[in-house]
Amino acid sequence: MDTPHHTAGFALDACLEADSEHVMWLSLCELRLMNDSRWPWLILIPQRQKITEVHDLTPLDQTMLTFETNMVAEGLKKLTACEKINTGALGNIVRQLHVHVIARNTGDPAWPGPVWGHGLREPYRREALHEFSARVQTAL
Repeated sequence: MDTPHHTAGFALDACLEADSEHVMWLSLCELRLMNDSRWPWLILIPQRQKITEVHDLTPLDQTMLTFETNMVAEGLKKLTACEKINTGALGNIVRQLHVHVIARNTGDPAWPGPVWGHGLREPYRREALHEFSARVQTAL
């Protein structure tokens, strides 16, 4: 499934590119890992141009996004043995449609609140980022 997709006119938002690392290509989405070691945090970005809301996608793409989000959530839960998966598509800062899938546990740095805006990001060590990315690929 990790074949690059190049949808005509598609460009990844600069903030998403700066804050996350490529993990793999799915059928509709690019899967990226948020470079913040405080949480196992994945992001799905549908490879469609000028899409800001789920309802902007075609019905088929909406179905595929739901399928891929659930597949990633299930894989992340198994991989991390977390208590809870948080899934969200806010888009208040980065307008490009993207879906966050975050593994959460009681006592994590922001528990029970949201992860957004909580403290300063703690980037992964390069080796740890690549190792976790490889584990995600294997889990999916």
